[in-house]
Amino acid sequence: MQKLAIQGGVPLRGEVRISGAKNAALPIMCASLLTADALQLSNVPELHDVATMRKLLEQMGVKACVRGSEMSLYGGQANKPEAPYDMVKTMRAAILVLGPLVARFGEARVSLPGGCAIGSRPVDLHIKGLQAMGAEIHIEHGYIHAQAKRLKGARIFFDIVSVTGTENLMMAAALADGVTLLENAAREPEVVDLARCLREMGAKISGDGTDTITITGVEELNGAVHSIMPDRIESGTFLVAAAATGGSITLTDTRADILETVLEKLTEAGAQIRAEGDRIHLEMHGRPKSVNVRTAPYPAFPTDMQAQFMVLNAMAEGSAMVVETIFENRFMHVQELRRLGALIDVEGNTCMVRGVDHLEGAAVMATDLRASACLVIAGLVAQGETVIDRIYHLDRGYEHIEAKLSQLGANIRRLK
Repeated sequence: MQKLAIQGGVPLRGEVRISGAKNAALPIMCASLLTADALQLSNVPELHDVATMRKLLEQMGVKACVRGSEMSLYGGQANKPEAPYDMVKTMRAAILVLGPLVARFGEARVSLPGGCAIGSRPVDLHIKGLQAMGAEIHIEHGYIHAQAKRLKGARIFFDIVSVTGTENLMMAAALADGVTLLENAAREPEVVDLARCLREMGAKISGDGTDTITITGVEELNGAVHSIMPDRIESGTFLVAAAATGGSITLTDTRADILETVLEKLTEAGAQIRAEGDRIHLEMHGRPKSVNVRTAPYPAFPTDMQAQFMVLNAMAEGSAMVVETIFENRFMHVQELRRLGALIDVEGNTCMVRGVDHLEGAAVMATDLRASACLVIAGLVAQGETVIDRIYHLDRGYEHIEAKLSQLGANIRRLK
């Protein structure tokens, strides 16, 4: 089991390139199942989840070729519309093959997904949506079985906003017969990036980025060349790390327009931020100020940045409330932060965080992807050494994080 050892107290300084977004790359990779032509992708991050998705697609017959951050996916010989449990259990995003498989092959057998243990993320919305489009679905022995000669356009209203639900049904609708209307759809930039890729493949999609998306199905889709958008959560994580350590960093190959709420909160905490083109510069002088945070679907504050701001508040001046409205079990990092000296009280979906003068290094354990990032930031600001166990979560969502942090001056190393 690998660990990270961090000697804290060093302000981050310098320039770092932001990788492509995992949460955009995974659904776009699944879009390769919709066509017999090649889908050529660039700016693909080198992550464990991306490798798992590639293996899953290859198991279905998709031919994959990877050169650095470039990936070509050829679905012309795909012939096995099945996602087995051993491939799906570590990655909930694997559910994203369901819609494309039913749309193109008329059938799918997909294991119920696993992933981070941050709360229930039911696949009911995916299933109900496909049933509304005419698919016959039943669940047995832990697998979703879906069949449809050809999906039909339908009006689908999401009871709750679902990013993967929106993405799955948008891909399915791209090859359906007729018009599909997705209402109360997710507005996340990653949904927009998928829609952009699908349009490049010949799909007829409008309204992405709003809560109502219209898809007019076509007979077939072609291949395309597409560059994955920058990772807004990686961007936010590095900015919070710089603010927490009192540093001065510049992010390159990123976008400020998809980070507005995060940048507003960092400014409120006392950071000086300047955005120009694909670069964001942050400078922090003195101790940060506490900021209240309430997560909600995009364009509100992202749940994937909640844990990072918990650390910022833990060593900030004053007290703050952190409210989590998306996942009911996303405060598992609190207990670990307390081991470092953080003063955090939890009641239901709300945390009251009282800032302390300093955190102290200790041995801690990562419980999920973003909790891992939060503990890394805590280790960067804590006095002494922090050792983080179970860092395989980090490798699912952050490309070469210790190398990038070392580049910025952090004293961090991986223990085998």
